[in-house]
Amino acid sequence: MEPTPHILVVDDDPAITEMVSLYLAEHDFRVTAARNGAEMNQALETDSVQLVLMDLRLKGESGLVLARSLREKSTIPVIILTGQAEEADRVMGLELAADDYVVKPFSLRELLARIRAVLRRSAMAPAPASPSREVRAYRFDGWELNLRLRRLRAPDGRDIELSLREFSLLHALCRAPGRVLNRDQLLEMTRLDVSAVYDRAIDVQILRLRRKIEVDPAEPRYVRTERGLGYIFDTDVQSVH
Repeated sequence: MEPTPHILVVDDDPAITEMVSLYLAEHDFRVTAARNGAEMNQALETDSVQLVLMDLRLKGESGLVLARSLREKSTIPVIILTGQAEEADRVMGLELAADDYVVKPFSLRELLARIRAVLRRSAMAPAPASPSREVRAYRFDGWELNLRLRRLRAPDGRDIELSLREFSLLHALCRAPGRVLNRDQLLEMTRLDVSAVYDRAIDVQILRLRRKIEVDPAEPRYVRTERGLGYIFDTDVQSVH
């Protein structure tokens, strides 16, 4: 039998956590509630968690900070809960850490559907290689993309901050240096949330990535456009195991 998925709900509103816990339990999920970052970290340290559902407006704490801290040390999927008027938080959450979001007040059926969709995408991710061959980082022209720490280090030693989408895009490019990749291929390789995808989504992420790694984004050296075909990561890349 498949193990029961374990959902960690981080919210300081007991009415919300009770409602969500009871509903998800009816649909064969195991749920743990945490009121703050300390309780979240304790739950993560003592048990296996398949998904974190996190409110961004915790008393005395920022859910964005907690989500980003979690993302830096883990690949556990994160769904954020936001209010209707918190569009800026939703955008920042998606850029920094989250796999999806749900707006309060929310439908429990919608929440369940989004949880299942995120878990499906997570299950479809490529299985890690054996420890002896697992890629820990990619290096190109003095740059290093550390996969475990989700960190990009510049040739001068500076850490360059990347959003989750920028990191996923650079990771995909590093896996296929010298190959022309079209938008559909890059969308598939980066596993962008399909609810946020539109025709030029990759173009926007390419532009943002160029601003961070290119000396002159208007005349890119690394991420070059092949007109009518897609993009090519035009540099030698070394895999670090």
